[in-house]
Amino acid sequence: MLLLIQYTLIFASVLMLVALGGCISEHSGIINLGLEGIMVVGALGGALVMRTLGTTSAVVMVLAAMIAAGLAGMLYSCLLGVAAIHFKADQTLVGTAMNLLATAAATVLVKAMNTAANPDNHSSEIEYVAARKMFIVNINGFEFNWFMIVAVIAVAAVYFLLYKNRFGLRLMACGEHPQAADSVGINVYKMRWSGVLISGLLGGLGGLCYILAGVSLWKFENGVAGFGFLALAVMIFGQWKPSRIAVAALLFGLFRALSNTYTGFPFLLSLNLPGNVYNMMPYIVCLIVLAFTSKASHAPKAEGIPYDKGSR
Repeated sequence: MLLLIQYTLIFASVLMLVALGGCISEHSGIINLGLEGIMVVGALGGALVMRTLGTTSAVVMVLAAMIAAGLAGMLYSCLLGVAAIHFKADQTLVGTAMNLLATAAATVLVKAMNTAANPDNHSSEIEYVAARKMFIVNINGFEFNWFMIVAVIAVAAVYFLLYKNRFGLRLMACGEHPQAADSVGINVYKMRWSGVLISGLLGGLGGLCYILAGVSLWKFENGVAGFGFLALAVMIFGQWKPSRIAVAALLFGLFRALSNTYTGFPFLLSLNLPGNVYNMMPYIVCLIVLAFTSKASHAPKAEGIPYDKGSR
């Protein structure tokens, strides 16, 4: 049971961070379907820092890896910002292209680095055994990960950002009715850029959290196993509200955790289901939940619609 709680919390932390990023972006009016790719790039940035720093203090390692992951995610999200905000490209196509590009580029880059260090090594893996331990505090057999705290802070920060200050209200106005927002002096382009960059920051952190969840090395050609899309489902199920997103992330995180821990439950073992069924569980639940809740969803009205300053 303790192991189930541990995995539920860490996978929920990943989903919270990435879903909150998508929530901020969509409230500004930009659909960020490239969260999967942003996670991969953030994970790559954090993993490279962890490998480079080697043995250092835990505080330096944790902060450096998080900063690198966040900055990498923000930088990669600029592709969406330029294409969707300035060139008014189709946001769905841009996000899809970003997802495909990120995994391929990360795989090529890591393989090139590994081959340069060792001509016989053509893998796309980065190992971070010692660094991963610095993110974990063992409390009576429970592996507490610092990202669990980061996720809670992110939920509180996004709630405050959206509902308790002028910036958040302006951001949401740009996602609901950008023309009206512009008419009262709000810079819609600046607000949408802010939403995209914050989304990239949280997505990058989510990517680093994902690769630290259960292993000490990561093969980048595997990407992040659809967690970016799962986070979008969490965002929709959570109705674009931080508190509901947190609850939805815990629900989806529980089903994802079962794939790692079902062998510890005699009842589940007695069902004689293949392990792949438990691996598919969060995605099956995702489809079921969206099928019953999508009609009641109230997305920002102007999301996905390029803003034209001249139109009214």
